[in-house]
Amino acid sequence: MAVEAEQVAAFLGKPEDAATLAIAQQAVPIVTVMVRAYVRGGPGWESNEELDAVIVTASARMVSNPSGIAHDATAGQFTQSVRGAFQGWTLAELFVLNRYRRRAM
Repeated sequence: MAVEAEQVAAFLGKPEDAATLAIAQQAVPIVTVMVRAYVRGGPGWESNEELDAVIVTASARMVSNPSGIAHDATAGQFTQSVRGAFQGWTLAELFVLNRYRRRAM
């Protein structure tokens, strides 16, 4: 099962947002390739439900701050501070990825 941009947008709580969907359409294939490389998937590799969850969560981080630059947005008395970005796998993602990683025998 391949991850779709709509799944990432829904995970972020923005299923109808065109800008989020556009960025997710770019992020999902990139993260999918990174997952495949990490687990050393060969020809014919396909992700499963657990790897799809990693792709969704990592793509969501990439979509939420695609530039990777910390910034603040202010509207009236409210300020939103964005500091996180995709900088690698989270510990939870690594638990899943390592379960499927092909290792030397």
